[in-house]
Amino acid sequence: MRLYNTLTRAVTPFKPLKQGQVSLYSCGPTVYDHVHIGNLSSFVYADLLRRVLIASDYSVKHLMNFTDVDDKTIARSLEEYPKLDAEEALHKLTSHFSGLFLGDMTDVGNDVGAMTFVKATASIKEMQKMISELLDKGFAYESEDGVYFSIENYRASGKKYGQLVDISNSSTSKARISNDEYDKESIHDFALWKLQRDGEPAWDYNVGSKNLRGRPGWHIECSAMSKAGLGIPFDIHTGGVDLMFPHHENEIAQSTACEAEPTLATFFVHNEHLLVDGRKMSKSLGNFHTLETIKAKGYDPLAFRLMVLQAHYR
Repeated sequence: MRLYNTLTRAVTPFKPLKQGQVSLYSCGPTVYDHVHIGNLSSFVYADLLRRVLIASDYSVKHLMNFTDVDDKTIARSLEEYPKLDAEEALHKLTSHFSGLFLGDMTDVGNDVGAMTFVKATASIKEMQKMISELLDKGFAYESEDGVYFSIENYRASGKKYGQLVDISNSSTSKARISNDEYDKESIHDFALWKLQRDGEPAWDYNVGSKNLRGRPGWHIECSAMSKAGLGIPFDIHTGGVDLMFPHHENEIAQSTACEAEPTLATFFVHNEHLLVDGRKMSKSLGNFHTLETIKAKGYDPLAFRLMVLQAHYR
């Protein structure tokens, strides 16, 4: 098998780290709403990749996350369930949309039984352990609103920030980014842990004599879950091209800062956007579709799968 590896910018023969075994991590959904069919196309490609690996006599461990705590899930849960406790509201919202997602996955022919799904909220201790190690070794620092990753210190250690995309030193800002969604042209220190704000769900986190009660940033979630489930490095990391930066780049940095090797995954396999009338899907353009909307138009979900697989994933 030959795959385009974003790390090397080349089509390369695939060889697993362990003979006959493949560790595969796919960035999963943020469960605050229905996923759109562009998201689903990414998961169809990941499902196909796993099937081909299994057909090639590999044993595959395929892990996918549920992002069930972040800016979007918190905001939507507080909006939908204002009378509930913040943690209860978050759980109710994300459980509902996690179930709908698994239904969509099944409808488009993805084998959810062949995958292991992990919730971010079930991995808080793993995230805190990783953040504490980053603090101890000088790759993270406390601020007035949480804990941040230092890109400058990561680079000073001899590792490269910009393994997936070209990033120049001059474009790095010393500003910090506290939100989970931000300008993808900006290179900033990013939040690993956010102190609790009024009305938000939170978890205790003891650092020395202090309790930094709060919740994780978006990027640390995938790092902690992939490390706990697959180890570092693992074989293949999949996701859409929109995740290359900042999400996957930040994953690499925080996952490898304390490791001797700068490699998170030996292969990064990214799929392109699904376009609607030549444009990326957008609510503002009115071309945003979910599986439910195309089913309502009379299309079989497996026809959607066939359409996706008729195009090259890149």
